[in-house]
Amino acid sequence: MKILYHHRIASKDGQYVHIEEMINSLRKIGHEVVIVEPAQLTKKDFGKSSGVVQSLRSFLPGFMHELIEFSYCFFDFFKLVFAIFEHKPDCIYERYNLFFISGVLVKKIFRLPLVLEINAPLFFERQKNHGIQLKFLAKWSERWVWRQADFVLPVTHVLAQMVLAEKVDPAQCLVVPNGINQTKFADYNSGENIRTVLGLNDKLILGFVGFVRTWHRLDRVLLSISENRDKNWHLLLIGDGPAMQELQQQSKKLNINDRVSFIGVVDRDEIANYVSAFDIALQPDVVEYASPLKLFEYMALSKAILAPNRKNILEILVDNENALLFDPEEESSFSTQLERLCLSKKLRDSLGIMARKTIDDKKLFWDENAKKVESIFLKLISK
Repeated sequence: MKILYHHRIASKDGQYVHIEEMINSLRKIGHEVVIVEPAQLTKKDFGKSSGVVQSLRSFLPGFMHELIEFSYCFFDFFKLVFAIFEHKPDCIYERYNLFFISGVLVKKIFRLPLVLEINAPLFFERQKNHGIQLKFLAKWSERWVWRQADFVLPVTHVLAQMVLAEKVDPAQCLVVPNGINQTKFADYNSGENIRTVLGLNDKLILGFVGFVRTWHRLDRVLLSISENRDKNWHLLLIGDGPAMQELQQQSKKLNINDRVSFIGVVDRDEIANYVSAFDIALQPDVVEYASPLKLFEYMALSKAILAPNRKNILEILVDNENALLFDPEEESSFSTQLERLCLSKKLRDSLGIMARKTIDDKKLFWDENAKKVESIFLKLISK
């Protein structure tokens, strides 16, 4: 098949990893993939976001930024039309975004089947975090695109329930969680090289990878370290984000700068090396509908995981079996479970082994996700 992959992501971060891995896996199983994406994205390094987008958000009123965002559809529509005339694709695979209706318009005009990957309920998310000025347009665009797609792929069952609540046909909905690239995680070292370079050979390393936001609650980790000064715990933070400066200030205030390493953004291919150095992989909190990419990578590297007891997490993790879970609503629960993990290497090893087994047993691989997409497209095309 010739698949047109359509998205509007303007930053090379975890979102782009999902995009890149799906494209590579679709190509790996024999399909030709044509990509229609923001032009500036191809020039960016991993971890970089669109300066244009950030600038617009910083000085334009909300409604104007949203109008510009919606107007991008008209420009994008013609990009899609040209791509269809040039490449003659059999179908369209789209990553959902808010105010993003051009893919469905083109699908209707050219009668091409469209599969929509949904990673978040963006109207709900943006309304909650930043507010939305053009509420009617935003909600309409989300609902319309979800309903008009031939098939939708939410990343969790929690998210699927939110999608189905908008009267999407359940027969056209399949939950497809994130996964891992088997090749990248098949052969990894023990992380000793990272430990040696950072001077952490004698430390018990608590690690986190990602774009750090306040709701991740990494402040809990810093507080736990400060309350256990007699322990050899050390926090390794890989990534960047709006909460990083606040965490650095908290670390200084708690006088634990020597027990925290702020590494910043590292090359995508180096992440497995850093995670391999972790004794405990942290997911201190998560939005209730997400499928955190880092979680699957922790599991693939046989890490002992500490994560919140939330419904979307429970779709993958089982307490005391392949991870240790804590009550996110009870402050003491996190520190109690963290201490349990820190004190027992036997528990850490057991959880790590079972985490990796879960990846294999549930076939949580990008290649498997691509096969599911292939199967859906073949059925849609044959109709």
